[in-house]
Amino acid sequence: MNEKYRNSVMYPRIAIAVCIALMVAGLYWQGRVWWCKVGDLSPWSSDIWTAHNSQHFFDPYTFTHILHGVAFFWIADLILKEKPLRWKFFLVILVECLWELLENSNLIIERYRTVTISLDYYGDSILNSLSDVLCCAFGAFIAYKLKFWRSLAYFAITEIILLLWLRDNLTLNIIMLIYPIDAIRIWQSGG
Repeated sequence: MNEKYRNSVMYPRIAIAVCIALMVAGLYWQGRVWWCKVGDLSPWSSDIWTAHNSQHFFDPYTFTHILHGVAFFWIADLILKEKPLRWKFFLVILVECLWELLENSNLIIERYRTVTISLDYYGDSILNSLSDVLCCAFGAFIAYKLKFWRSLAYFAITEIILLLWLRDNLTLNIIMLIYPIDAIRIWQSGG
Protein backbone atom coordinates (compact mmCIF):
# COMPACT_ATOMS: atom_id res chain seq x y z
CA MET A 1 0.00 0.00 0.00
CA ASN A 2 1.57 3.27 -1.04
CA GLU A 3 1.87 6.26 1.28
CA LYS A 4 -0.54 8.48 -0.69
CA TYR A 5 -3.32 5.86 -0.64
CA ARG A 6 -2.79 5.10 3.07
CA ASN A 7 -3.04 8.82 3.89
CA SER A 8 -6.16 9.26 1.76
CA VAL A 9 -7.81 6.45 3.73
CA MET A 10 -6.51 7.46 7.15
CA TYR A 11 -7.28 11.19 7.07
CA PRO A 12 -11.08 10.81 6.86
CA ARG A 13 -10.99 8.17 9.62
CA ILE A 14 -8.92 10.42 11.85
CA ALA A 15 -11.21 13.36 11.06
CA ILE A 16 -14.27 11.28 12.02
CA ALA A 17 -12.64 10.17 15.28
CA VAL A 18 -11.72 13.78 16.13
CA CYS A 19 -15.29 14.95 15.39
CA ILE A 20 -16.76 12.31 17.67
CA ALA A 21 -14.22 13.00 20.44
CA LEU A 22 -14.92 16.74 20.26
CA MET A 23 -18.67 16.08 20.35
CA VAL A 24 -18.29 13.91 23.47
CA ALA A 25 -16.13 16.58 25.13
CA GLY A 26 -18.65 19.27 24.16
CA LEU A 27 -21.58 17.28 25.54
CA TYR A 28 -19.70 16.63 28.78
CA TRP A 29 -18.86 20.34 29.00
CA GLN A 30 -22.58 21.15 28.49
CA GLY A 31 -23.34 19.00 31.55
CA ARG A 32 -24.83 15.98 29.82
CA VAL A 33 -24.77 12.73 31.80
CA TRP A 34 -23.07 9.61 30.47
CA TRP A 35 -26.11 7.40 31.00
CA CYS A 36 -29.73 7.57 32.07
CA LYS A 37 -30.23 9.74 35.19
CA VAL A 38 -32.99 7.40 36.33
CA GLY A 39 -30.51 4.52 36.32
CA ASP A 40 -32.18 1.84 34.21
CA LEU A 41 -29.49 -0.25 32.48
CA SER A 42 -31.65 -1.34 29.54
CA PRO A 43 -30.18 -0.44 26.14
CA TRP A 44 -33.68 0.36 24.76
CA SER A 45 -36.30 2.76 26.06
CA SER A 46 -39.60 2.49 24.20
CA ASP A 47 -41.72 5.12 25.94
CA ILE A 48 -41.18 8.65 24.62
CA TRP A 49 -43.24 10.07 27.48
CA THR A 50 -40.79 9.13 30.27
CA ALA A 51 -37.52 10.47 31.64
CA HIS A 52 -35.84 7.48 29.94
CA ASN A 53 -36.35 8.97 26.48
CA SER A 54 -33.03 9.93 24.85
CA GLN A 55 -31.11 8.45 27.79
CA HIS A 56 -30.42 4.91 26.56
CA PHE A 57 -28.53 3.63 23.53
CA PHE A 58 -31.72 3.31 21.51
CA ASP A 59 -35.23 4.76 21.66
CA PRO A 60 -37.96 5.39 19.08
CA TYR A 61 -36.16 8.55 17.94
CA THR A 62 -33.20 6.39 16.93
CA PHE A 63 -35.06 5.89 13.66
CA THR A 64 -35.06 9.64 13.00
CA HIS A 65 -31.27 9.66 13.34
CA ILE A 66 -31.06 6.92 10.74
CA LEU A 67 -33.10 9.25 8.53
CA HIS A 68 -30.65 12.07 9.30
CA GLY A 69 -27.98 9.87 7.79
CA VAL A 70 -30.04 9.20 4.68
CA ALA A 71 -30.76 12.89 4.12
CA PHE A 72 -27.27 14.07 5.03
CA PHE A 73 -25.78 11.54 2.61
CA TRP A 74 -27.97 12.85 -0.22
CA ILE A 75 -26.66 16.35 0.50
CA ALA A 76 -23.04 15.21 0.92
CA ASP A 77 -23.27 13.31 -2.36
CA LEU A 78 -24.42 16.49 -4.10
CA ILE A 79 -21.82 18.75 -2.49
CA LEU A 80 -18.90 16.34 -2.75
CA LYS A 81 -19.88 14.70 -6.04
CA GLU A 82 -16.30 14.05 -7.21
CA LYS A 83 -14.83 13.28 -3.79
CA PRO A 84 -14.21 9.79 -2.43
CA LEU A 85 -16.99 8.12 -0.47
CA ARG A 86 -15.01 8.32 2.78
CA TRP A 87 -15.13 12.15 2.68
CA LYS A 88 -18.90 12.03 2.11
CA PHE A 89 -19.23 9.89 5.23
CA PHE A 90 -16.99 12.34 7.12
CA LEU A 91 -19.31 15.22 6.16
CA VAL A 92 -22.35 13.22 7.34
CA ILE A 93 -20.70 12.47 10.69
CA LEU A 94 -19.52 16.08 11.08
CA VAL A 95 -23.03 17.46 10.54
CA GLU A 96 -24.57 14.90 12.91
CA CYS A 97 -21.99 15.67 15.62
CA LEU A 98 -22.73 19.38 15.24
CA TRP A 99 -26.46 18.66 15.44
CA GLU A 100 -25.97 16.61 18.63
CA LEU A 101 -24.13 19.54 20.21
CA LEU A 102 -26.82 22.00 19.12
CA GLU A 103 -29.69 19.68 20.05
CA ASN A 104 -28.28 19.35 23.57
CA SER A 105 -27.73 23.06 24.09
CA ASN A 106 -29.98 24.79 26.60
CA LEU A 107 -31.47 26.86 23.78
CA ILE A 108 -32.75 23.85 21.83
CA ILE A 109 -33.72 21.86 24.93
CA GLU A 110 -35.92 24.75 26.05
CA ARG A 111 -37.32 25.07 22.53
CA TYR A 112 -38.26 21.37 22.53
CA ARG A 113 -39.88 21.71 25.93
CA THR A 114 -41.80 24.83 24.94
CA VAL A 115 -43.14 24.01 21.48
CA THR A 116 -43.12 20.22 21.03
CA ILE A 117 -44.56 17.21 22.83
CA SER A 118 -41.18 16.67 24.56
CA LEU A 119 -42.21 18.41 27.77
CA ASP A 120 -39.83 16.45 30.01
CA TYR A 121 -36.88 16.48 27.61
CA TYR A 122 -33.69 17.55 29.34
CA GLY A 123 -31.12 16.50 26.76
CA ASP A 124 -29.57 13.29 25.54
CA SER A 125 -27.15 11.21 27.54
CA ILE A 126 -23.67 11.14 26.02
CA LEU A 127 -24.05 7.45 25.14
CA ASN A 128 -27.39 8.18 23.45
CA SER A 129 -25.72 10.89 21.37
CA LEU A 130 -22.95 8.45 20.40
CA SER A 131 -25.62 5.97 19.38
CA ASP A 132 -27.37 8.69 17.37
CA VAL A 133 -24.14 9.36 15.47
CA LEU A 134 -23.68 5.64 14.75
CA CYS A 135 -27.30 5.38 13.59
CA CYS A 136 -26.79 8.40 11.35
CA ALA A 137 -23.74 6.67 9.83
CA PHE A 138 -25.90 3.58 9.28
CA GLY A 139 -28.49 5.77 7.53
CA ALA A 140 -25.76 7.15 5.26
CA PHE A 141 -24.74 3.58 4.46
CA ILE A 142 -28.36 2.75 3.61
CA ALA A 143 -28.57 5.78 1.30
CA TYR A 144 -25.30 4.81 -0.37
CA LYS A 145 -26.34 1.18 -0.89
CA LEU A 146 -29.95 1.79 -1.92
CA LYS A 147 -29.18 4.83 -4.10
CA PHE A 148 -31.53 7.81 -4.18
CA TRP A 149 -34.97 6.47 -5.20
CA ARG A 150 -34.96 3.36 -3.03
CA SER A 151 -33.56 5.28 -0.07
CA LEU A 152 -36.28 7.89 -0.63
CA ALA A 153 -38.86 5.09 -0.42
CA TYR A 154 -37.17 3.84 2.77
CA PHE A 155 -37.27 7.39 4.17
CA ALA A 156 -40.99 7.82 3.38
CA ILE A 157 -41.97 4.41 4.79
CA THR A 158 -40.04 5.06 7.99
CA GLU A 159 -41.68 8.47 8.40
CA ILE A 160 -45.15 6.93 7.96
CA ILE A 161 -44.42 4.16 10.47
CA LEU A 162 -43.15 6.68 13.03
CA LEU A 163 -46.18 8.90 12.44
CA LEU A 164 -48.55 6.00 13.13
CA TRP A 165 -46.51 4.62 16.04
CA LEU A 166 -45.44 7.80 17.87
CA ARG A 167 -47.53 10.56 16.33
CA ASP A 168 -44.12 12.07 15.65
CA ASN A 169 -41.39 11.73 13.04
CA LEU A 170 -38.49 13.68 11.60
CA THR A 171 -40.70 15.91 9.46
CA LEU A 172 -43.01 16.86 12.33
CA ASN A 173 -40.03 17.34 14.60
CA ILE A 174 -38.53 19.87 12.19
CA ILE A 175 -41.86 21.64 11.65
CA MET A 176 -42.53 21.93 15.36
CA LEU A 177 -39.04 23.25 16.12
CA ILE A 178 -39.12 25.87 13.36
CA TYR A 179 -42.79 26.84 13.15
CA PRO A 180 -44.91 25.23 15.89
CA ILE A 181 -48.52 24.50 15.00
CA ASP A 182 -50.94 24.09 17.91
CA ALA A 183 -53.16 21.64 16.00
CA ILE A 184 -50.18 19.30 15.50
CA ARG A 185 -49.14 19.52 19.17
CA ILE A 186 -52.71 18.76 20.30
CA TRP A 187 -52.93 15.79 17.92
CA GLN A 188 -49.51 14.51 19.04
CA SER A 189 -50.63 14.69 22.66
CA GLY A 190 -53.55 12.41 21.88
CA GLY A 191 -56.17 15.12 21.52
